[in-house]
Amino acid sequence: MGHEPLAPWIEPAVAFMVGCCLGSFYNVVIYRWPRGESIVSPPSRCPACGAFIRWYDNLPLISFVLLRGRCRQCRQAISWRYPAVELLTGLMTSGLFHVFGWSASFFVFFAFGTLLLLIAFIDLDTYLIPDVLSLGGLVLGLGTSLVSPHITWVDSVTGAVLGGGLFFAVAWGYEQWRKHEGLGGGDIKLLAMIGAFIGWKGVVFTVFVSSVVGAAVGLLVMARSRQGLVTRIPFGPFLSLGAMCYVFWGERLAKWYCESLGL
Repeated sequence: MGHEPLAPWIEPAVAFMVGCCLGSFYNVVIYRWPRGESIVSPPSRCPACGAFIRWYDNLPLISFVLLRGRCRQCRQAISWRYPAVELLTGLMTSGLFHVFGWSASFFVFFAFGTLLLLIAFIDLDTYLIPDVLSLGGLVLGLGTSLVSPHITWVDSVTGAVLGGGLFFAVAWGYEQWRKHEGLGGGDIKLLAMIGAFIGWKGVVFTVFVSSVVGAAVGLLVMARSRQGLVTRIPFGPFLSLGAMCYVFWGERLAKWYCESLGL
């Protein structure tokens, strides 16, 4: 007797749950890595009171809801970042499976998405992008292009050069104009990494989306802070958002745009 096929929702659900569990670990990396702490030991603990978190209080998403967003010991509020990272990782994993299945592209883009997620939230916390993530990702993106079905190594190298060169030129021009740094070196390396994974078309798409969204958010932040152009806003999260939008929808949007122009 043959085995009945799995229900169509089971594999995406498994991918979502695995992603949430990995997101829980990513929270550890995001919090500890910039502080120079080990990401392996000691076990997870409350940032407020230092109490160790038991396994049943560390279930992705579920524990946050059951504890009503507070530490069991000291009752201090738990940052919404923790469930947000878990949920985003779960959605990313399930979404990538939906688009690519269990293919080589899935694993390449999952590694890419993981790097972007870590970079985005570390940049939000510290205004710094660790070189080990951006430059390590650059090497990984160039390396996987040799065997990847979605990009050639020529497109990967072109994307990395365009991404790094484009933002270097923008950063240099802004510094000459304003006499202080606008874009950091971390953003330049990040866009080079993005180009290595998704090519020059992905770089153009990412810059467009990140600029539009970043400008909108920046105006809101500047209005609230009343600091004008000197307001510090990390750009890594917007670049990461733009790059993942390209992974999921970029080629279809580009095709629709070209068809609408009759190209």
